[in-house]
Amino acid sequence: MTDVFSAATRYLSIILICIYMIIAFLSMGNISKAGKRKLFYYEGIIISVIYMMYTITTWLKTKSINALVLCLVSYIVMLVIVFIYCKIYPKSNKFLLMNIWLMLSIGSLILLRISYTKALRQFVMGAVTLVITLIVPYIISKVKFFRNYYYSYAAFGILLLLIVLVIGNVTYGAKLSLSFGFISVQPSEFIKITYPMFIAGMLYRRADIKNVVITSVLCCIHIIILVLSKDLGSALIFSVAYLFMVYVATGKKIILPAGLLAGCVAAGIAYLLFSHVQVRVAAWLNPWDIIDNNGYQIAQSIFAIGTGSFFGMGLYDGNPNYIPVVEQDFIFSAISEEMGGFFALALLLLCFHTFVIMIRIAFKCSDHFYKLTCFGMAVIYGIQVFLTVGGAVKLIPSTGVTLPLLSYGGSSLVSTLLMFAIIQGFNIYDGKEIKENTGETGKISGIEKKQYKKTE
Repeated sequence: MTDVFSAATRYLSIILICIYMIIAFLSMGNISKAGKRKLFYYEGIIISVIYMMYTITTWLKTKSINALVLCLVSYIVMLVIVFIYCKIYPKSNKFLLMNIWLMLSIGSLILLRISYTKALRQFVMGAVTLVITLIVPYIISKVKFFRNYYYSYAAFGILLLLIVLVIGNVTYGAKLSLSFGFISVQPSEFIKITYPMFIAGMLYRRADIKNVVITSVLCCIHIIILVLSKDLGSALIFSVAYLFMVYVATGKKIILPAGLLAGCVAAGIAYLLFSHVQVRVAAWLNPWDIIDNNGYQIAQSIFAIGTGSFFGMGLYDGNPNYIPVVEQDFIFSAISEEMGGFFALALLLLCFHTFVIMIRIAFKCSDHFYKLTCFGMAVIYGIQVFLTVGGAVKLIPSTGVTLPLLSYGGSSLVSTLLMFAIIQGFNIYDGKEIKENTGETGKISGIEKKQYKKTE
């Protein structure tokens, strides 16, 4: 009976998440408010059915009361948060909210399968943060001076990264975190919020050569400190975010190819300087020759994805724990193995849909500080998903980056939820009151200047 239900859950969940994605992309079309409301309810039903099916599977496979209680409490907390959010913020982007719910649900299920203790910690951090995020859009709507403290954002980020460089904990050869008793914090995750706010604050009024040079110097300081800490994954994310934000602010087409060329040179230098980069590149090129040592992790990831095939082994029927650090760097492989390749591909589409929503919100904002900040956060989210999934499927060398909302990691979870809450605030409050109350136009050059003229 258990095996039959588990098999039925696998196939039905794939069908349901595919239907969810169809609904998600349909919602982006020219549909009435009543039609979007119906699609929103359909998405909620699909999430609930998928989650409950896997909750029952968890109970049948483990017979653990603790696991069952955690699943049910997680569902109730998310349902209540979504209900309250919709009530207090009727203008929020409901489909972004539903995507967050689905990703958190899948992440909690697969983490529970890997480790109950880690799933419980992740739930506690997520629940507390979700409560806090309820007030973030309200703060965005009331506080008008976020844009004025761009140098403070840069100083905050540089100072935190310097502290990590000096006294940070070393994890897999890189200095990543700070410990406070039993709590470990990874500051670079929170700088993913202040970093785009700094760049946007510098460039949203004037993207002239002076501001671009100052911005570039301060961004380079961030990146150099990350490189010295050997946190190359975060350094790459920050570099890409800087590149695209400056391109959008200035409209200079030369920036992207120049940045790509500089990135290639930097990657080559990093390969020559850092032994752990050489190890990851060797494992990426041919893990089979070093499968007993440095190639073991990526080889096991490929084995897991191949074993799961299109429809998966079933929750608790695979061997995700064979992959070292599976709950962080290779959560996508664990999902592919047990929930199936089709499910994992739909999940990848879900991440892409979330990224597109963020970009749409960015270019809908009439306030250009919000526009640039939201765009930068979208780029950070998108490149992080690409790096994580790309490393898991051997498309690129592994960078040690987590998959937002799905991988284990309190700092990543908290910062990502805060980032989404800020973006919801931008969506609810588009900045028109800034112009009305202060006379500030927020004009900038390049692509943003053209967009400003269109909105006016």
